[in-house]
This record gives sequence, structure tokens and C-alpha cells, in this order.
Amino acid sequence: MKTLTVFTLTYNRAYCLNKCYESLLRQTSDDFEWLVVDDGSTDDTRELVAKWQSECTDFKINYFYKPNGGMHSGYNAAYDNIDTELAMSIDSDDFLPDDAVELVVDFWKKNGSPELAGIVGLDVDPSGKVIGTELPDVERIKVYDFYNRYHGTGDKKMAYRTELMRPIKAPEFEGERLFPTCYRYFLLDLEYDMLVLNKPLCIVEYAEDGFTRNIIKQYKKNLNSFIYYRKFIMTYPNATLKHKFTFCIHYVAECFLKKEKKWFKNSPKKLLTFCAIPFGILLYFYILKKG
Repeated sequence: MKTLTVFTLTYNRAYCLNKCYESLLRQTSDDFEWLVVDDGSTDDTRELVAKWQSECTDFKINYFYKPNGGMHSGYNAAYDNIDTELAMSIDSDDFLPDDAVELVVDFWKKNGSPELAGIVGLDVDPSGKVIGTELPDVERIKVYDFYNRYHGTGDKKMAYRTELMRPIKAPEFEGERLFPTCYRYFLLDLEYDMLVLNKPLCIVEYAEDGFTRNIIKQYKKNLNSFIYYRKFIMTYPNATLKHKFTFCIHYVAECFLKKEKKWFKNSPKKLLTFCAIPFGILLYFYILKKG
């Protein structure tokens, strides 16, 4: 069995998926499989992947089709269809440096252990510039700590142990297509650290129709998901007071947008939520204006 599965969640991205595929063909290690999770595409994604499956001899390509449900539901499905020790997601508009698989597999075989959840590495743009900040010069880190204690920024590439990630399911609300991916990472942070690999593992090209281009619009369409996530952080054991308060502000704004009547009663942190009300109202009007 191979060590790593690279999985790609895709929705009507047949026009750019070839970049990801071609980067996999260039890998210096063949110790991986590729899983394409088709999130209800209506273009020719299925036919394109079938063509690659028939002609590719360098690595195994698996294809799984599911009704459209968004990235978080795609992750739920992906881990249910992965058998390798490690799994790493690559967006349909991104691609891998030629040595990415080799770096991940060799680093894990040398340093991995049952006390670790996986590896965290860097995302870079096509020029090689690191997205956000580099990882700190430490051997191990928690994903939450990188963003909230080291004040790190930018997307990072994670390769997780499949057996740990598979049981964690992001909640799926009817009609909603977005739930924060870091929910899974923060849950694993409670018991495990990540190995730090301060090298590029993914080359990122944000597509015009991608999530990051439509954040306000997506935010308003997925209020149940975001409210759930705000309450999760409010009670998250590792969360800083500042982070909890910030999420109380967002919680107030989102409940106003949803016209939630029992928003204060349902808050798990009532005192912080009460203090956040003026800021939450301001955020509510800001979202209305921008959206």
C-alpha cells in the first residue's frame, strides 16, 4: 500500500484540473495515490478523470462522485474513501512542486510517531513566495497555536494521518455549502501536535470563481455553519480570550443576519456575548453594506 493519498475536491473545474494532474505526473516519488472527489460537477470532470485513469501508469487514480455539498462534505467523503496512512488535500486550481510527495513521505517515515497527527508545510504562489508567514523554527506545533499564538497568517498545507481524521465529521446543514475546514484541525490539536516542515508543499493559484473571491457572499449563505463554528470556538479549551471575544462578535452579527430569536440564550458564553453586542451590531451592518 502507498503511504500518501493526495485528494482533490472539485466542482466544475475540468478546465483547470489538468495542472494538478500534470504536477502529480512530475513527482519524484510514486509513493502515493490520487483521489478525485467530484462534488456534483455538471461539466466533463468525470470523463476527463476516466481518460486519465485509462492512460496513467505512474500512480493510481481513484474517483468518487457525490451530490454537491461543499468543501466540508467533500472532506467527509474523502476520508471515508482513503486507506493510506497519510492524506493531503490539493485544491483543483492548485498544483504540487515536483518533490512534494517525496518531502512529505520521507519526512514522515523519518520523524513520524503515534503521538503526532501529521505534517504541516508551506503554500507558495507561482513565484515561490510564501503565502502569509513562514512556520516558526520549531519541531512541532499545533495548528491553532500557529494562527492564534504565533500570529501566523496564510494557508498552510497539511498532511494528516487518515485514521485520526476519518472519524471527525464536519456538520452538514441542509442547503449550506461551507463550513470552516480548520474545525477538524483544531479538534486534533487537543490531543496531537503536527511536525513542522518549513518547505513548499503546494503552489497556490486562487481562481476567480474560488471561495476566497466570494467570502462575504458565502458567509451570508452559510449562517448555520458559521454560528455552529463560533460556538465551538467560544468553548474551545485552547482558545485565547481574544479569539473567543472576536467570535462572540461574529456570533452576534450572524444571529442578527439569520434573525435568530434565542441567540443570547443559546450562547455558551453569555458574559462575553453581552460585551460583544455593540461590535456585533456594527459588523452586522457592515456585512449588509458589503453584501
